[in-house]
Amino acid sequence: MKFISTRGKGSVTGAEAVVRGIAEDGGLYVPECFPPVTGEEFEAMLGMDYPERAALVLKKYFEEYDGEKLLSALRSAYQKFEGDDPAPLVRIDEGLYLLELFHGPTCAFKDMALTVFPYLLKEGCALTGVKEKLLIPVATSGDTGKAALEGFAGTDVKIAVFYPEEGISKMQKLQMCTQDGDNVDVVGVRGNFDDCQTAVKKIFSSEACVSAFKERGYLLSAANSINFGRLAPQICYYFSAYCDLVTSGQVKMGEKVDFAVPTGNFGNILAAYYAKRMGLPVNKLVCASNKNNVLTEFWRTGIYETKRPFFRTMSPSMDILVSSNLERLIFELAGRDAKLTKERMAQLASTGRYTVKGEELKNFKSEFYAGCTSEDDTVDCIYEFFTEYGYPLDTHTGVAMHVVEAYHDRLKKEFLEKPPMVVVCTASPYKFPQDVLYALTGNDVKDSFKGVKRINLLTAMKVPDPIKAVRYKPIRFKTVVSPDKIFDELLKFIKE
Repeated sequence: MKFISTRGKGSVTGAEAVVRGIAEDGGLYVPECFPPVTGEEFEAMLGMDYPERAALVLKKYFEEYDGEKLLSALRSAYQKFEGDDPAPLVRIDEGLYLLELFHGPTCAFKDMALTVFPYLLKEGCALTGVKEKLLIPVATSGDTGKAALEGFAGTDVKIAVFYPEEGISKMQKLQMCTQDGDNVDVVGVRGNFDDCQTAVKKIFSSEACVSAFKERGYLLSAANSINFGRLAPQICYYFSAYCDLVTSGQVKMGEKVDFAVPTGNFGNILAAYYAKRMGLPVNKLVCASNKNNVLTEFWRTGIYETKRPFFRTMSPSMDILVSSNLERLIFELAGRDAKLTKERMAQLASTGRYTVKGEELKNFKSEFYAGCTSEDDTVDCIYEFFTEYGYPLDTHTGVAMHVVEAYHDRLKKEFLEKPPMVVVCTASPYKFPQDVLYALTGNDVKDSFKGVKRINLLTAMKVPDPIKAVRYKPIRFKTVVSPDKIFDELLKFIKE
C-alpha cells in the first residue's frame, strides 16, 4: 500500500507516512486506495477479540509491518485499558447504543490510537532506516496531549505538548502538567487551539525550522491525527462496534447503521468515513459540533469560514475552527484532485475560507448529517439522558446526543426509517467533573475532585484509576508562551 499527499507531491510507504507525519508539500498522507474488508474477513472478525480485529484492519494499510509483531503490540497496548474490552458497546435502548472509548490510560478516545502509535512509529523508523532522534511537537485541545504523553513517556522519543492555557478543562490540564518522564515537555499557549495548531504546522512546513532540528540530530514527526499512523487505529473500533452489533443479535450482517461523532478536528469521524469506504455498512455519519459550528455551516452552505467568533465551551476538545482532517475529506469529495485541494488549502491560509459547490456538496450531504448545539441544550441533554437512562454523559457526548435527537426528529418529519444509531462516547464524565455535575444537579464546584466525588455519589459510576492517581501528583510544568515562541521552546527543550 502506497500513500500520497492530498496536495499532490510524492508517493511513500505506510512506514514512511507514519515517520514523516506530514507530506513535504504540507499536505496530509492518504492511502492510494481504500482496501476492502471482504465478506469472509467480516465473518472471521465476528469471532475475534478486539486486538485481532484491529490487526486485520491495520495490516491492510501497513503491509510491510510484520503481522505477528503488530498483533503483539496491539495486545500489549490494550492491556493498559480497564476491563476486558477496550471499546465496549453498551445498549441504551432499542436501536440506540454507546461506543465507550474512555477506558484507556487517560480516559479519552485518543488512547485507542496513541497506545498503539509508539509501536507504529518505532517500527516505521526501523523499516525506513531512520537513525535520527525523534522530536514530536503536539498541539492539543485537551485529550490528544495527555494520551500522547502517556504513550511516549519514558521512551527515547522527545515529545512536547502545547495546549491553550485557558481553553481546556482543569482535569485535562492537571493530567498533562503532572506527567512523568524525562523526555516530555508541556507548555501552555496564550490563545486557542487553532493558534497552537497553526504554529506547530508552520514549524513542520518551514525548511528553516526542519533544518534547525536536523542540525541538532532530530527528525520531526507528528502524533495527532494529521499523522495517518494516529488516524488508522481509529478506523478499527467502527468495525469492532459493528461486529458486536451482529454477534449480539442487534443487527443482521449487512444491515446499515448510523454513527454519531462529537467532532472538532474531524479525525474521529473521518475514520468512520474511511471504514465505510472499506465496506462497513454505514448509512449516515452524524457530525456533531458545539457552539463553534464551523462544520455545521459548511455542511449547510458549502462555505468553510474560519473568520468567525471563537467560543470557549464546556466541550473544549471540540473548540476548533480549523479542522485539519477535513482536508482529507475535501480531497475525496474533489475526486482526489490534489491541485484543487492545494488551491483550497491556500485559500484557507490566505483568506480564512473556501467554497465547495455542486456535486461535491451534494456528495457531502449524502454521506453526512451535521448539527450543532448550544451550551444550554448540552446541559439539558446530559440531565435528561441521565434521568431517563441513569447514564452520565460527558460534555462532548452530550453534544452528540443532542444532535442525534435533532437528526431523528428530521427523519420522523420526512417519514424516513431510523437505522440503529451508535453514538461514539469519547471521554469519561470524570474528565469534566464540574460541568457534568452542573448539568446533573445545577450545583457549581470549584474543585475538580469535589466534582468527581459528587458525581460518583450521584451516579455510582466507577471513578477511573487514572483520575484518582492525578490528585496528589505534583505539578511539573508551568511554562506559558505566546504562539510565536513555540519554536524557541522546542529548541530549548531539546537542548535541555
